[in-house]
Amino acid sequence: MSSDALAVTRVPDAVYEALRESILNQSEAPGAAVTEQAIADRFGVARPTAKVALERLVADGLLRRTAHKTARVPELTRDDIVDLYANRAIVEEAALRTLAADGVVPLAAIAAQRMLADAARDAASSAATTPLARADIAFHRALVEAQRSPRLARLHALLMGEIELCTGQVQAHRLLALDDVVAQHQGILDAVAAADPELAGSLTRAHIEGARDRLLARYDQHSTKD
Repeated sequence: MSSDALAVTRVPDAVYEALRESILNQSEAPGAAVTEQAIADRFGVARPTAKVALERLVADGLLRRTAHKTARVPELTRDDIVDLYANRAIVEEAALRTLAADGVVPLAAIAAQRMLADAARDAASSAATTPLARADIAFHRALVEAQRSPRLARLHALLMGEIELCTGQVQAHRLLALDDVVAQHQGILDAVAAADPELAGSLTRAHIEGARDRLLARYDQHSTKD
């Protein structure tokens, strides 16, 4: 592949990544409209390039678009959050029980844990939360993808867009102490390494439900104010 062809390949990826980051860190607020023309103008790219990035975000669940409507950042309702976390807990608990039965900790999860710990240390001097959300998401993806069932991994992948929206909110609003998140992740890794499916599954569910409860509390607080 020529360098020119490679550059063309990378441009939609770069636009996609920049938009994904702005959605996760809440720069693009829930409900905000995202159009091909706005993307093209913002990044100085052609509309077909903007369309590729937008369609990827729609496919990921980070944008929603109905027929003949403008794509928007999803506004998750309370019921959405409850349903999403309930299904996430089912899938991830099952995945971690399967993974722990083998007693092998995936290297990608260890790398993501280190990334999260580094990002947590840097967070005190930075307002940026996207590295935290990315590391958190990468950790959970790595664990689920490493277990034996490809079907379970595909189920998890179907939820990931909305999971990322929720994780972005949790991190953007600092709803969980970062040291607690790192410690909870380490507990899950230790349970997998110890080949303890029961502990790995229960810690995973507790971790997910803790984040859910904090997000719901913030939702309820702001709903009351409105």
